[in-house]
Amino acid sequence: MTAALLAGLVAGYGIAIPVGAVGAYLVALTARTSLRVGVSAALGIATADGVYALAAVLGGSALAELIEPITVPLRWASAIVLVAIAAAVAVSAIRRHRELGEPAEVRATSAARAYASLLGITVLNPATIVYFAALVLGDVTTIAADPATATAFVLAAFAASASWQLLLACGGAVLGRAVTSPRGRLGTALLSSAVVTALALNLVV
Repeated sequence: MTAALLAGLVAGYGIAIPVGAVGAYLVALTARTSLRVGVSAALGIATADGVYALAAVLGGSALAELIEPITVPLRWASAIVLVAIAAAVAVSAIRRHRELGEPAEVRATSAARAYASLLGITVLNPATIVYFAALVLGDVTTIAADPATATAFVLAAFAASASWQLLLACGGAVLGRAVTSPRGRLGTALLSSAVVTALALNLVV
């Protein structure tokens, strides 16, 4: 149970930490509207991450018996996928940093609309389900061994994502420019890339 909780927390932070387009939008939205709207938007992002973590766990549980004979090769394949994701995050961050892109303008909106819109935007990101699926299938015995550990993983992943998104929302008015500046985006993305890489190494070491 503890291992599943820890895995969920690390996985949640690994997918949430990079401040890309969605994170920048969240900070800018909070800065221009209100904390209530920002919190709703943050929970929308975290909900999407939680749904994808749940989907990955359910799929991992169903496939557990089928993949047992190929556990070792699957661990290596999962590690490779995670390293590829980490590399993509880092390369994308470096490219954005060089281009000095700025977050798009946002308009005032209601809390409910902010939740729905950020949920929809995040759900449309296919990399999230690939990320969670790689983690779950790479370590089924820890994450999806039984309903209790699976639930612990999903809840921890949601909590980690929610805590980071809420931090962005709460700091939107004060830290918005610093976090969403080209240098801020680069730093958070590279930190996330390092976390994901550590997860990959953990699968095979």
